[in-house]
Parts: sequence; structure tokens; C-alpha cells
Amino acid sequence: MAEEVLTEEEMDALGELSNISMGSSTTALSALLQNKKVTIEMPRIEVINRSQALDDYERQCILVHINYSKGLEGGDILLLKPTDVMTMTDLMMGGDGTNNQGEVSDLQLSAISEAMNQMMGSAATSLSVMLNRAVDITPPETDTIDVESIKIFENIFKTPDKDMVKVTFRFRVGDLIDSTMIQLYRLNFAQNLIDIFMAQMKKNEEDIKKAQEREKAGN
Repeated sequence: MAEEVLTEEEMDALGELSNISMGSSTTALSALLQNKKVTIEMPRIEVINRSQALDDYERQCILVHINYSKGLEGGDILLLKPTDVMTMTDLMMGGDGTNNQGEVSDLQLSAISEAMNQMMGSAATSLSVMLNRAVDITPPETDTIDVESIKIFENIFKTPDKDMVKVTFRFRVGDLIDSTMIQLYRLNFAQNLIDIFMAQMKKNEEDIKKAQEREKAGN
């Protein structure tokens, strides 16, 4: 575990932000997966050393790199299990979701990239509301990475910081997937996101207080 660099209040804020934005994206993903019920539950927030980023995966994982083109500067990474990717893409291609053995193909990578584009685009729309600013993403970059190749991962996710913020969601699709999805943030990006969100929440509270005071004065 890395040295704690976010306060409990900041972690709670990021958890709320992540839970609402990712939770709102389940409808978009469900529509691509033959309307199977998709749930993404309240996440666990940790600050980790970058070298620990792939520790939850045995051999390979699917890396989805999200970049923001409007409203936020930077991006984040989603990590998915290959079997989960193959189950989802099998559903997208008209299967029953059971064709999830072997290696993830280029076609499946392309399909999951489109699914994550729809899903994270929906999450960005939710962020727009919570942050009171337009937020948009560029099409995600998707690849398969060997867990032992942490140096390759570090080259992909370049940052001078040794610490990262790890957000772990419980992720379920019908009765086919009961797994985890991990979102990774650069520390400075996560801190900036938290600051914007907390400032907006404070402004909302002040606006409500002023409205209540005006209502009292009117009475």
C-alpha cells in the first residue's frame, strides 16, 4: 500500500463521483449486451504504488485508456478481465455469452472499445451534470497487456508520480458476469477531479442556503 495522500473526505468524494457516473452508464452498456441487467456497485478507493496496478490479474488484462477532450485535462484507465471481455463481446455479436475461452481477438478488442466508448461517454455526461461543465471523451484506446509486463504498462501510463488512485467496482452482467472492474487515475488528475467536485458541491450548498434565506425573508 502506498502512503496515504488523499484524506478520507476526498476518498469519499471520489467514491461518490465514481459511483454516480459509472452507475449511470449501465443503461448504455446493457443496451449493447442484449439488454442484460448491468450493475456497477459502490467502489472501493485506494492509493497504490504504480507497480501494484496489475496485481489483481493472474496473466493478462484488457486495458482501456480513456482521454478527456473537453472539461477535464488528462484521462484514466479501465482494467477488465479477458473472460469478462469475451463474454460481453459474445453477447454483442449475438451469442449467449458463454464463448469466453482462449485469447481475446482483435475483433473482440474493437468491439469492447466501442462498448467502453458508449459506456464512458454516458459516464462523461453524468460528470457534466455533477461538475457543472461540459465533459467529453475521445474514442478509447484498447489493448491486451501481460501482467508481468508492468514496465510496458508504466510506459503506456506515463506519470512522474509513483502513486496512483485505484477505484475497484463490483461489476455484474445478468447471471453471466460477477467480477471486478478497476479504474486507475493519475494522482494529480484524481486530485483535480475531487477539487472540482467538492467546490461544486459547496457552491450548490451555498445556493440552497441563499434560496432558503430568500424564502424566509419573503415570508
